[in-house]
Amino acid sequence: MFCTNCGSSLPEGSKFCTNCGSKLQGDIVLESMKFKKAADEIEYTLHGDDMQLVEITLDPGESVISESGAMTYMNADITMETILGDGSIKDKQDTLMNKLTGAGKRALTGESIFMTLFTNSGKNRSFVAFAAPYPGKIIPVELKAFGGRLICQKRAFLCAARGVEVDIFLQKKIGVGLFGGEGFIMQKLSGDGLVFLHAGGTIIKKELSDTDMLRIDTGCLVAITESVSYDVEFAGDIKSGVFGGEGIFMATLKGPGTVWLQSLPFSRMADEINKARGGGKGENKGINNPLGEVTGGLSDALGGLFKV
Repeated sequence: MFCTNCGSSLPEGSKFCTNCGSKLQGDIVLESMKFKKAADEIEYTLHGDDMQLVEITLDPGESVISESGAMTYMNADITMETILGDGSIKDKQDTLMNKLTGAGKRALTGESIFMTLFTNSGKNRSFVAFAAPYPGKIIPVELKAFGGRLICQKRAFLCAARGVEVDIFLQKKIGVGLFGGEGFIMQKLSGDGLVFLHAGGTIIKKELSDTDMLRIDTGCLVAITESVSYDVEFAGDIKSGVFGGEGIFMATLKGPGTVWLQSLPFSRMADEINKARGGGKGENKGINNPLGEVTGGLSDALGGLFKV
């Protein structure tokens, strides 16, 4: 369900837009807006196993957006354009100030300030391929099959069909932000198109009923649907938490909804690399530093500006 004035995604049954305040005009107008906002319908092929690559096939005029530096190869008919927004309908209607604000939000999630739009400008079908930045899996997700919205870990977004909105999600629960492993800042993907996420190791998808609860190691979460309740709980055994290496807190996921988990968080892999080279900083099992999240995200985003 979408607002006909500003294009915002809204819960079913809404009478007013929570973004611009306009009154919704009925089902016929809303269905028309859904058609206008529909993301490009793209086809894809996944290559590889532990070092995966996704090759996306585009019909003439179709486009795909990606994070900075993710492209591996592309056909000669594919044109590449650097954009400040995410290429969605809402983004095109935004002012420059709103686009700058959106870019700043994405920077906090560890993404580059700019995104790249790849469009098939030829007369025949063409292809463009994207690869994940570290060993793991690429996860294709059709957003319309999961309520049109997905909450992801920072840096999870790889690429998506044009029309998908890439935004920030602020964790409102203090305990989750401090001890959940994902911090206060996560990614929010909205729309009805196909998105591709990347994560470390093996990916497990779990369907939770309204009575199910899953306890996971902090940092192993990749993505959840909006209906899943994400919280933390005390492990119950301080000795095991301190000396067992699993941490004092565990993340809890309560259904109903769908969750995606990873077996090898990037922080854990970086920890092992640091140990091998004599570094001292390991995986964060304690309190997340909100200021460190902001400065770290901005630093990574600005660093992308100078990527060769």
